[in-house]
Amino acid sequence: MGGHTHPVNFDPTATEPDPYGHAPITGRAYRIGIGGPVGSGKTALVAALCRALGDEIDLAVVTNDIYTTEDADFLRKAGVLDVERIEAVQTGACPHTAIRDDITANLDAVERLEEKFPGLELVIIESGGDNLTAVFSRGLADSQVFVVDVAGGDKVPRKGGPGVTTADMLVINKVDLAHLVGADMDVMTSDAHRMRGELPVITQSLVDTPDAPDVAKWVRSLL
Repeated sequence: MGGHTHPVNFDPTATEPDPYGHAPITGRAYRIGIGGPVGSGKTALVAALCRALGDEIDLAVVTNDIYTTEDADFLRKAGVLDVERIEAVQTGACPHTAIRDDITANLDAVERLEEKFPGLELVIIESGGDNLTAVFSRGLADSQVFVVDVAGGDKVPRKGGPGVTTADMLVINKVDLAHLVGADMDVMTSDAHRMRGELPVITQSLVDTPDAPDVAKWVRSLL
């Protein structure tokens, strides 16, 4: 049988159109979205940022899980913030639906926090675990951190996807495990920089630096 061949035209930054425009920042808390695959260390990073910044920045957190409030419960039990400063959203579907496609539940959670805590400066919004295409709507998050970890293999950054290639900050997490899983950090970081161009990349181990100093410094620079 004959047939036509079709060239593959892969754009690693491609994603579904954002249905929302950039939200005005004036007069409200700055919002940082933290996304990434399941198990990459998003909740641990949120906890680290709360420990690092909680005494100097008036902040709160919104977590997203599909059917549970597990991430919010973890943060509350860890004591990183007053429990009233942590809101949980149950998405009921793939996490990207609530951070990109229909952001209403997350906006409602943020607004409840702003009403309870006038003068709130920062809200960290943690996505549920999703794939490399999961990006936040700019109507929800002013800046986005995307977290991957070495346990997924050093191939992850070169796989691309808009989470890796377009997030304002890429964090390569759990670098203390690289030698155990055979991940080449030189390959992983060089691929990350190649895929992201001028956008920044941070490598970290929350075992070695539990307060995530490099990410905390970047957050301070935004505020």
